[in-house]
Formats: sequence, C-alpha cells, structure tokens
Amino acid sequence: MVWGFASIDDRSIDRSIGADRARASNLATSIEFPRERRSIDRSIVDRGAGRRSSVGIVARASSASTMPTETARTHARGLVDYLNDAWTAYHATRATCEALARRGFVELDERATWSLARGGKYFYTRNASAVVAFAVGGGYEPGDGFVIVGAHTDSPCPKLKPNTRVEGGDEVRVRVQPYGGGLWHTWFDRDLGIAGRVVVKSSHTGEILHRLVRIDRAVCRIPTLAIHLDRNVNSEGMKVNFQQHMAPILATRAKAEAKDDDEGGEKTTASDGKGSSERHHPLLLTLLAKELGCAPGDIVDFDLQLCDTQPSAIGGAQNEFIYSGRLDNLASCYTSLHALMNASTDEALADARGVRMIMHFDHEEVGSESSSGAAGAMTTDAVKRIAAALSQGSVEGLDERTRRASFCVSSDMAHALHPNYADRHEPAHAPKMHGGLVIKHNANQRYATDAVTAFMFREIGERAGVPVQEFVVRSDTGCGSTIGPIFSTRTGIRTVDVGAAQLSMHSIREVCGADDIDHAVKHLTAVYLHFIDLDRTLIVDGAIGTLCRPCDVFESATSKLSLDVRDDAADDARTYAE
Repeated sequence: MVWGFASIDDRSIDRSIGADRARASNLATSIEFPRERRSIDRSIVDRGAGRRSSVGIVARASSASTMPTETARTHARGLVDYLNDAWTAYHATRATCEALARRGFVELDERATWSLARGGKYFYTRNASAVVAFAVGGGYEPGDGFVIVGAHTDSPCPKLKPNTRVEGGDEVRVRVQPYGGGLWHTWFDRDLGIAGRVVVKSSHTGEILHRLVRIDRAVCRIPTLAIHLDRNVNSEGMKVNFQQHMAPILATRAKAEAKDDDEGGEKTTASDGKGSSERHHPLLLTLLAKELGCAPGDIVDFDLQLCDTQPSAIGGAQNEFIYSGRLDNLASCYTSLHALMNASTDEALADARGVRMIMHFDHEEVGSESSSGAAGAMTTDAVKRIAAALSQGSVEGLDERTRRASFCVSSDMAHALHPNYADRHEPAHAPKMHGGLVIKHNANQRYATDAVTAFMFREIGERAGVPVQEFVVRSDTGCGSTIGPIFSTRTGIRTVDVGAAQLSMHSIREVCGADDIDHAVKHLTAVYLHFIDLDRTLIVDGAIGTLCRPCDVFESATSKLSLDVRDDAADDARTYAE
C-alpha cells in the first residue's frame, strides 16, 4: 500500500520527542504513589481504624500553573505541527504511524501471522483511517489487563459526493454532503482546500494504488449571501440548508473551460478526465492529478473532504491558546500518542505488567458503526488476538479475564465554560481551559464514567500532580456522547470518559488551552504506568458470595486496605467465608 504522495514534515512529532525522552526515563519514580496524600477530605478518614478508606478518598484538582513550562510549550508547538499535517483521518493516521515507527514500534499486518514478544512495541492500521498501537510489559502474564486510551481521528466537515459535478450556472461548483454535526455557518467565506484519499489505476501499467492527497492552497470557497439580500440574518440567525447553500465554488465556468490554467498553463478539456469527467468536472480531476503526479484519467475513485487552509497556530496575549480546526479530536490523538511513547521506553516496560495501548478510531462523529469505528470489532479483535499471541497454549477464559482486568480512558474533547454563554452550563460543573483533563459524567449513560472509574482516573492525576475537573450538563439540556459508552458496551471493559476543555467545538476553527496538552500527556502517561497497581487496591467484584478478601474489605468504616500502606499478602489473599 502506498501511503501518500509526499512525506509528512517530521516537525509534527519530533519537536516534543526530546522533552519526552528526557522525562520518560524517570517517570516511573517521579509519579510514585506517596505515603502522604496531597489533599484529603478528612471527613472520610476512618478514625476508628486509623486508616483511610480506599473507596472514600476525594481527590481535589490542584491549581493550574500560571506560567507554562518548557515541556508545555514544546507539546503545544508539537500539537500545532501535528494538526497542520493531519488534515483528514487518513493523514492523522499516517502522522501517528510515522511517529511510532521512529520510536521503534514495529508495523503489523492484520492479514498475516503475528509473533509478539514481551517488551515488544507494535502498531497496525485499519482502513488507513484508524490505528492500534501497543507495548507489551516485560512482566506480562496471561490474563493481565490492557490499559487503553481511545480517541478518534475524524472531525465534522463537508465531504465530496460520489458525483461531484454540478451542471449549469456560470460557476464550477462541487457537490458536497455533511459529515457529522458541524457548525456549518463557520465554513462560509473561508479559504478551502481539498484532502483525503484517492484510488489510482495506472493507464500504463494497470497498477492500482491507494494514495493520500492534500491540496493545501485555497482552491474553493463557500460565499455568504450579502446582508443586502438577507436583511434579517443578524436578528434571526443564519439558516443553512446544506443541499442548497454549501456547494463550494471551484472556478468560473468561463475560466475553467476556455482559459489556460494559471499555474500550470495546461488547457483543461472534457477529455482530460476520460470516463470520470461524467461524474466530476475535469478541472477537479486535473487539480488532484497534479498533486498525485498521475493523469486525470487514472483517478478511479476517492474519499475527499473540504479543509480550511489557515494553519493551526498558538495565540492569545500570553500564547496561552491553540487555534485550529479538528482539535476535536486530534488533540486527544496527539496526547495519547505521546503518553504511550513515554510509557513504552525499554526502562518503563522492563518489569511492567499488562499491555499499554492506544486505539484511534474513525467515524465517531457519525455513530462509530463501521469496521474502523469503536462500535465495530476492532477492539475485541485486538484484545483477543494480542492476548492469544502472548500466551503459550490454551488458557481458560483468557479473553474474558483479560477484558475484565482492563481499563479504557475514552479521551474526547470537553466543553469549557463559555464566558458569553455562562447560562448554558451547569453552575457547579464548569470546566476551564488550563484546568487539566475533564471527567465527564451523565446519569443516563451518555458517558461511560462511574464512581469507580472516575475515582481511579482522578486519583492517578492527583498523585501525578496534574489538575482534574468534572463536567455534567444542565438537567434541562440534552447531553452529547462519545466512544466511551460504545466501547464499554461492546467489550465489557471498565471505561472513563475524559477530555481537554475547549471552546467552539465543531466549528471550522476551535480553541483550547495550550497548558492542557501537557496536562493530558502527563496524566495519560501516569495512567499507563500506575493503573494496574492502583487497580489491585480497590476490589469491587468477587466478595459478595462465598469469595472474599477479606469479608470487611468493602466496608469503608472498617477497611483494612489502604492506598498508603501496601500489604501485598493481604491484597492477594482470597479466602472462603465460613
């Protein structure tokens, strides 16, 4: 498979690799679980037993630093470069895989036989728009859990229809359809390029290639209707009919069909596109062919979308913001990628248990129901196959045991408090930018978070020294959703939904806090390094009937299990009650 027509700029990941490597070597000790807690609600301390309950601790978010660290600045610049490379889900997947390959991860093919080893690092793609990457702990044993961070590579956008040609009129327009729930009015009057993937069949050799393409100059535009012709637009709002109003203008018909191309000096005629010209205007095919280095007639099909050509940037009076499209959810892809790479050094993996994994799914914005989406078989396929490949011979209940010991952080962007629309937010749950990752809650299971998974994520963040926030929608407002509920339903894996706070979600141009990128990398790295140890201290299932360890372990008033005092013998002992 040919990934694309040009290599990705290595700046997208490498800027932050140096800082990550310097920090990764001591992460396992710098984020140790201390004997003395930073903060604790004294009302839940068990004074009778003189111990703190493992299920009663309330973590508080530490205050966000007012001055960004050099690591925070490095990650902010790294995310901007990543975003500028990752115009589509296909380009994001390629950028992620190139970064993994540079850090020693070995590419796998789902159609081939796998040979996996403890301490090994691997990745593979599905549909070229989703990626799975994982690192196996040196101390892995059959039945060990997977620690997974899930994110998604897609964002709302106008996508080109199978037949893009529009007949009639004085302009060459392109037929598009809505992908996801975008703020479509923000796409008007923007300088737009075109990007995605193309299937090319060589007219000379007959070879069929899968290619990525990106036209990164302003080749089309969706013009707004002048206020003189829409006098009530400011009082009544802009009402966008996607079918009628969103077809971008590629050129005037006179220039497209009778004039030489200004850049290439090539005459465009209907025969340039051969049979494809019946479905697409020859000018569109010619633009794509120039980027791909092929003949227009060699283009047999494509998945293409419109993209904003304005580069992502760091902004704000104190350089405290990141301005970009696709922050939802490429910011989570970037931070989970770096967290995995931090937690996959040889030193970090040497004695580690379990498997550390990222899963970047496609199609979250349209329901996740696809072969490369979270509602498909990608997760169960991965966990079952990896566990089997790492185990010698048949192991009873291997797949089920593995999934029940696993944990997923579903990382998707969250809503920050909007200062101009504060009434749209729940007053006691108003996340702020620079305030750390946001834990998302919903009583109706629009998010997969529950008390146990929220506690574990919050606890690890507090001990790693990063702030944590909470979010729930107003009771009179509907709640969105993400991959978390789908993931946990399909797999049975415990899941927490989180995300960095942002404004303008689903706009062509979004904004998030620069500091939160570093907060996310640090928090997710700590989850990889320390979840399995924390999980062993909090027992939820397995002690209601005859199986317990010991009988009073679930009673917060008499618990003998403490996060601060480690008793491996008591922790591992399971006895039958009389």
